[in-house]
Amino acid sequence: MVELLLTHGYFLYEDPKELHILKPYAPLGILYLCSHLRKQGFKVDVFDTTFSSRETLFKHLRTETPSVVGIYANLMTRGNVVEILKVAREAGWKIIVGGPEPGAYALEYLQAGAHYVVFGEGELTTQDLLEAFRATDTAACTRIPGLAYLDAAGNMHETAQRNQIADLDSQPWPARHAIDVGRYVKTWRDAHGKGSVNFITARGCPYKCRWCSHQVFGQTHRRRDPLLVVDEVEWLLHTYSPDMVWISDDVFTINHQWLRVYAGEMRRRHLRIPFECISRADRLNPEMLDLLAELGCFRIWIGSESGSQRILDSMDRGVTIEQVQRAVAMSRERGIESGMFLMWGYEGEELEDIEATIKHVSISKPDIFFTTVSYPIKGTPYYKKIADRLVQLKPWGVSSDREIKIKGRHSQKFYKYADKLLQDEVQLARIADTSEAESDRAASLRRDIMAARAGLLSTSMEVEA
Repeated sequence: MVELLLTHGYFLYEDPKELHILKPYAPLGILYLCSHLRKQGFKVDVFDTTFSSRETLFKHLRTETPSVVGIYANLMTRGNVVEILKVAREAGWKIIVGGPEPGAYALEYLQAGAHYVVFGEGELTTQDLLEAFRATDTAACTRIPGLAYLDAAGNMHETAQRNQIADLDSQPWPARHAIDVGRYVKTWRDAHGKGSVNFITARGCPYKCRWCSHQVFGQTHRRRDPLLVVDEVEWLLHTYSPDMVWISDDVFTINHQWLRVYAGEMRRRHLRIPFECISRADRLNPEMLDLLAELGCFRIWIGSESGSQRILDSMDRGVTIEQVQRAVAMSRERGIESGMFLMWGYEGEELEDIEATIKHVSISKPDIFFTTVSYPIKGTPYYKKIADRLVQLKPWGVSSDREIKIKGRHSQKFYKYADKLLQDEVQLARIADTSEAESDRAASLRRDIMAARAGLLSTSMEVEA
């Protein structure tokens, strides 16, 4: 009998936004957990919900002999996971939840039906739990580090903190054979003409951005042996024949010597595959970008967040506007596209900071940029700073940290005008030195810019009550 069923709450075909994007990736977190536990001799299966439906999962939980189910939860899947918890509990399963969300909302997940919440990396804590379940030693569970549980009276208890896994090379590769990775590649290829797979070379991020969650890996950075990573890359290319890959590290270019060795081994084996990754502007220089280009990097995502140095400093980003602009320019010189993440509405942002961001993006001219209105993730310094001004708009179990109002912040309408102004100003900047500079399109953009700026000014005094 299966001792542990691993699953998650991402249903691609039930999410219109995700269906429009159609860029799913294999859930590496539970696949790493699966391979680790199988290596320890446990019988583990994975129910991958990505291409399934909640009703199919619910039927499985209701008809299979219940044992232990482990559920991965993140900010966007909270509502789905709460539903899964209810069905699993009613069907008699023993339930473990983990991932970025449960560590911050342990009591809520326990009250929603989980028996145990695992903090941080799940491999060793889940192994200890399964060993205690095998021995039918419930008391032993209360002494396992790295988890939370409720006692008979409904009071929550947290055990001692568990250390992170120091040697990532001791861990087996994720159990990709437990799911249909080929379907991920095909979905990508059918939608975009190129199939993609994902892998990681490290765990954790050592930087201290005040809005960023470190619930799973802590404020650490642990790297795998670059030669062993190349082994995995070679296997992935041979097994799935992807057209590109996504390197899922928080910051791929942190360790420059590591990247030199990795690139050298890829070169020695005559391996090259187009890829995209995330970096920081302060970890990019001409040498590193030359290596990325040699390796096949076609797009690098740079966390810019704001064009106001004052706001970046208040975020503890540790980068300058000039570094970001220089990183984008150096990428462009090497034929690497740049993607930029931007954030409106961070604490203390004013109209002049928004104008600075618009100017910054217009000067930088990244190939792609995305904006979001900042949302406080529980457990972060940003959340703690503004906790007394937060208003939850929906019940916890059917919402997320994105659906929280911040009293005193500009209105959503204000940020929509900021978005429109940014888009139009960047479009105009892109054609400024072309034959379109005095075209009807340019004239139309100038009119739109005037309207967006007027809207921004007219709503600048509107704040959330």
